[in-house]
Amino acid sequence: MVKLSLLSILVLPVYAWAATIAWNVANTPSTGLKDITFPFNIANATHIAGYYFAQQFSFVNAPAIGYTGLQPRPDQNGKSIIHGVFSSFINGTSTRDTNCHMGADNGPGVSCSVEVASDYSHTYNLVVENTSGTTWRGTMVDTVSGVQTRVGSWTLPTGIGGIRSRQLGFIEYYRWNDKKDHPCSSLPKTSVFFGIPTTSTASAVGSLGYPYDTGKCSGKVNLVSSRSPIGVWLSLGFPSTEVASERKSFVVQDEGKDLIV
Repeated sequence: MVKLSLLSILVLPVYAWAATIAWNVANTPSTGLKDITFPFNIANATHIAGYYFAQQFSFVNAPAIGYTGLQPRPDQNGKSIIHGVFSSFINGTSTRDTNCHMGADNGPGVSCSVEVASDYSHTYNLVVENTSGTTWRGTMVDTVSGVQTRVGSWTLPTGIGGIRSRQLGFIEYYRWNDKKDHPCSSLPKTSVFFGIPTTSTASAVGSLGYPYDTGKCSGKVNLVSSRSPIGVWLSLGFPSTEVASERKSFVVQDEGKDLIV
């Protein structure tokens, strides 16, 4: 079981984080992984902007990190919308991708994103893969329909290697990045499924650790988790007049077997 402290790995500022979950890929080569896939399901997340469900990843010989994830959005024209993200916080990252722009969270790096009319009940694989040299591409794959959507691509500085064996995933309520004194009880209820990361690297095996609540409301976010053979379901926050959601079971595929999570 993976157990990492925030101090043991490179992380982003955690003010608006509500929860974290560590991931690890055993038997990662010293040069790093050439690809990694992070499954997500946000079937029970409300269709409003505010939450970010993400997985961070570090690179060999790099002083900073990247991340990829999903953000709910309000419905448009009767269709549900999901915002996909793929970013590098490494100084010197460059891009020519039309889905991307320079800078990441008011700092160095590159940010890429895409908005897609998507079924929230589907599981989405966020695939991070090396395409050549130090260039990396992020792709959002609907595991039900098979549709693949390019989130973006960027090139890291020369000398940076592959993806390291461990990092953290997180749930962020980014509206609280204003650093105002929001009552913890006003955190809207949400939920997300973090799937165990996978890679094409031979003999490399992914795992997920225990989730922890964190940030300014640590211990006060009503964090609940349940584990299955393929990942971890997390829910947190509190019902409100603005946000109301019910947990529904959803089916995900595990090597041909249906599992209710």
